[in-house]
Amino acid sequence: MNNTFFAMVSRMKYIDRWALMRNTEKESLDSHSKEVAVIAHALAIIGNKRFGKNYNADRAAVLGLYHDAHEIITGDMPTPVKYDNEELTNAFKAVENAANEKLVSKLPEDLQDVFNCLLTGDEDKELKPLIKAADKLSALIKCIDERKAGNTEFSEAEAATRKRILEANVPEADVFLDEFIPAYELTLDML
Repeated sequence: MNNTFFAMVSRMKYIDRWALMRNTEKESLDSHSKEVAVIAHALAIIGNKRFGKNYNADRAAVLGLYHDAHEIITGDMPTPVKYDNEELTNAFKAVENAANEKLVSKLPEDLQDVFNCLLTGDEDKELKPLIKAADKLSALIKCIDERKAGNTEFSEAEAATRKRILEANVPEADVFLDEFIPAYELTLDML
């Protein structure tokens, strides 16, 4: 049956992230995607206001919502496995592409091109670094939350994620890291 795309996308709420790690609180693909959308939107606005860019912040948010939609089919592949070597990385990229194609095929033909672009980000090359940075910032927030809950399982992931954010050389992400990430260390009463 065709036209099952949105029913599939709604299943993001059932996909758990960080499967290899002991979590104090589970994180679903759904909540992660929403957080990435919010951060991607913020990064685009930071780029426009602070660096004279002309990003489409609304588009960045939508790309953030769909950036990991393939994981509905593939599940969340742990970063250390996914990037262990170039051969594995390329193989997983092929699996991601096949999953995106399968998802897009669940739409009526006249909608497929629009959603294919949202799943792949191929038409939004200038926004791709922002989406990747937002994804990493969301992962960093998860690591901070776990550490604050007393879970040391995420210590190495936190350090590695922070390092990857800095190495990506995305000025908008550096601003978010410096100006907004410290607030994630605060308690509700301190906010």
